[in-house]
Amino acid sequence: MSESKSEQHLVAQRHNKLEQIRTLGYAVYPNAYRATHFLGQILFQHQDTAKSELEAERINVKVRGRIVAMRGQGKAGFINLSDGDHRLQIYLRKDALGEKQFQLYRLLDLGDFVGVEGYLFRTRTEELTVHAENIVFLAKSLLPLPEKWHGLSDVEIRYRQRYLDLISNKKVRTVFQTRSKIIKGIRNFLDEMNYIEVETPMMQAVAGGASARPFKTFHNALNLPLFLRIAPELYLKRLIVGQLERVYEINRNFRNEGISTRHNPEFTMVEFYQSYSDYFELMDLTENLMKRLALEIFGSLEFEYNGDQISFDVWSRYSLKDAIQKFWPTSELFSLKSHDLEDTGRLNYVCEKWNEHAISNELDQIPFKPSDSKGKLLAGLFDVVVEKHLIQPTIIYDYPLELSPLSKTKPSDPMVAERFELFIAGMEIANAYSELNDPQEQRNRFEAQMVARSEGDEEAHQMDEDYVRALCYGMPPTAGEGIGIDRLTMLFTNSLSIRDVILFPLLKPGKKS
Repeated sequence: MSESKSEQHLVAQRHNKLEQIRTLGYAVYPNAYRATHFLGQILFQHQDTAKSELEAERINVKVRGRIVAMRGQGKAGFINLSDGDHRLQIYLRKDALGEKQFQLYRLLDLGDFVGVEGYLFRTRTEELTVHAENIVFLAKSLLPLPEKWHGLSDVEIRYRQRYLDLISNKKVRTVFQTRSKIIKGIRNFLDEMNYIEVETPMMQAVAGGASARPFKTFHNALNLPLFLRIAPELYLKRLIVGQLERVYEINRNFRNEGISTRHNPEFTMVEFYQSYSDYFELMDLTENLMKRLALEIFGSLEFEYNGDQISFDVWSRYSLKDAIQKFWPTSELFSLKSHDLEDTGRLNYVCEKWNEHAISNELDQIPFKPSDSKGKLLAGLFDVVVEKHLIQPTIIYDYPLELSPLSKTKPSDPMVAERFELFIAGMEIANAYSELNDPQEQRNRFEAQMVARSEGDEEAHQMDEDYVRALCYGMPPTAGEGIGIDRLTMLFTNSLSIRDVILFPLLKPGKKS
């Protein structure tokens, strides 16, 4: 019999058993089952309760879960129930259950859900067990579960059928439980600092707040073209204008861009804005937040990611130009001087030399054209020369202004933006600014972005007249930051792909069977 026919036979058997259960008079999909204890609660409370004590007290319980193991023949048997995180053994005897319920037990399969009422005891091997006196059928698994609970290893199936992944792989459950802890920890931290949580539109007439290609949609009732948001930034800063002095949003964003191990078109960020502050203040806040999250999750400031021991005990801070100089491979190339990074012509030469070096050493090349601006050349240099070295927590600050159209300029250098990014394990984790609050300067920046858009830059920022109008009512000095929840979860769960930390990542349609 081929594998497909074998599977079809197993499925047919389970359908037949479901009909037999129905024939016995049981509801095959009952509405609810109320337990007296969670499995983990029983295991925790009675892990040290002696066999004699259980016999003397007769502790009655009602539990429920999925059957993950079955054994035994004749007039008695065992099943193991699971709630996903814990397992508890159940002992079933025909003389305790009666004929009809024991027939029900014989019609159960791995994966079925049941409720059990009985009392606690310990077996001869001292395993804590429920002696069943009543069993209730809750749902049948009509499809066989993955290979005897040894784990689901097919990556394609794991992403497409996350429900099977969660059933089969306990580590996967832990990843998403940790993700929940991260979000809760961020929420608690910001709430304690007197931030308030808000919600802003996910469908916007102007796709703003970042440089990215948006997804387009259409509102039929309003006859209005709209975009799925690429960032909540401009709406959150409107709230700062409205004197909500500290706001944050844990938000879903959508960017119509490439997919990689670190990029998914739909992703989650926390974005927050603090009045009367600048980017230096947020550097300290970010460091404190990350340390607190690490302590809450690991109980330590040190943890492992991709073979590297990460320590949140020591942080580094470099300007973007200083970082390029620090990590420039002087032993293999010419010595890079600070003036090399100030002149566009000289930067072109530096990029050309790097690419020559990269070809012979199998390193990443800088995608650039001689006509590129100074800011683009610096960004390209940073990406290939520096980023891979930023394993320990490192803040890179003072980016080229042209790459930061919503940021304030540095008073000492009008070509530099007061912006920083946090890198850990070679990944950008956070991005922050001293926010631009001069409405005329903001209009000028938008207009420059529109010129870039007309020249073919699909990621250039659009003009947002209402946002400029809001700034005209006055926005205090403000600092804002976005932290990527997905990458932060990758970091704290030692996951090497963003798809491993998103429950249902976007995938190409699967092949039809």
